[in-house]
Amino acid sequence: MDFSYLSDILILLAAAVAVVSLCLRLHLPPILGYLAVGVVGGPHALAWIADATHTRAFAEFGLVFLLFTIGLEFSLSLLVRMKGAVLGLVGLQVLLTTLIIAAAAYYYLTLSVQGALVLGGIVAMSSTALVIRQLTEQQELHSAHGRNAVGILLFQDVAVIPFLILVAGPAGTMDAIPLFVVLAALAKGLLALLLILALGRWALRPLFRGIDRLGSTELFTLAVLLVALGAAGLTHQLGLSLALGAFLAGMMLGETEFRQQIEAVIRPFRDVLLGLFFITIGMLLDVQLLWAEAPRILLLLVILVSFKWLLISGLCRLVGRDSITALRTGLVLAHGGEFGFAILALAFNTRLFPADLGQVVLTALLLSMGLAPLLIRANGRLEGILLSKP
Repeated sequence: MDFSYLSDILILLAAAVAVVSLCLRLHLPPILGYLAVGVVGGPHALAWIADATHTRAFAEFGLVFLLFTIGLEFSLSLLVRMKGAVLGLVGLQVLLTTLIIAAAAYYYLTLSVQGALVLGGIVAMSSTALVIRQLTEQQELHSAHGRNAVGILLFQDVAVIPFLILVAGPAGTMDAIPLFVVLAALAKGLLALLLILALGRWALRPLFRGIDRLGSTELFTLAVLLVALGAAGLTHQLGLSLALGAFLAGMMLGETEFRQQIEAVIRPFRDVLLGLFFITIGMLLDVQLLWAEAPRILLLLVILVSFKWLLISGLCRLVGRDSITALRTGLVLAHGGEFGFAILALAFNTRLFPADLGQVVLTALLLSMGLAPLLIRANGRLEGILLSKP
């Protein structure tokens, strides 16, 4: 049996312990430490990791457990109350971001219509993993801007499906994607939702009550892992993301009396795997490209952060949010996200972008995610400065 990837994981864990300890001493967000480990140890720098395939696949479960714990915090009744304003807000945000960026890419970068729309979708996404973790550490998850941001992020995760369908088609074949394919994807999402809702209502509560009566912590932990990964596997089999199924399962268990116990069980798995996820994101950065393409990268970075901040803040005001909530929501979401990387990876495979442009976009997204924890941490102070408050 091949255990060659074990040394890679041990190297990453040792480096993460050292760098995250330094970040905590300097009062910096741990996410920056994880990204730094990935950048330094990645194949484009010191090349500590020869093959990151196993590590990347392992780290993706960090997103699964993150969305599972989000589901525990945001019950179905809360999402029903949020759906009107948030759905309209995120629909406008994704649509306007996609169209504006696509128009600029089509005219100034001479991309195809398909490539331009995909680039717009990449820019529209923000990082669910990064925002939730940082807001939780700052105890702002249930603040006005925190709940606003999380609602937008969750609907963004659903909105990524049409872009994945679009980028999966061969370059230049937009017309080859029939309407029934899009409708089938939406039908699969609805089917997954109904299945998990049904299981949650009629099976999960009795299951965990029976396990709780046995008094076994080991059995309880196994059951939590089975439900989280089983729901993720169900949505994956239906052609949707792993994280979506985990979120729905967490939402169902959040309605039970075992919510806090389940969250305590899943938190160690979530934190470790989420750290590995951010390390694998940092490993994508080509350090040499920072010097060769620095002007284009910095220009795209400034456009991405400022454009998303202004657009999201303006849309929040449009749907009735106050100025403070609008500005802080925009600052929290003014960066790229992990689903943007997923779309970009598929775009590389189908050659929608020139290789140099793809690397510039990738680097700008990574830098925006490195900047994001600082913006999120300082969102209150920045809002006070912008609104001229003491």
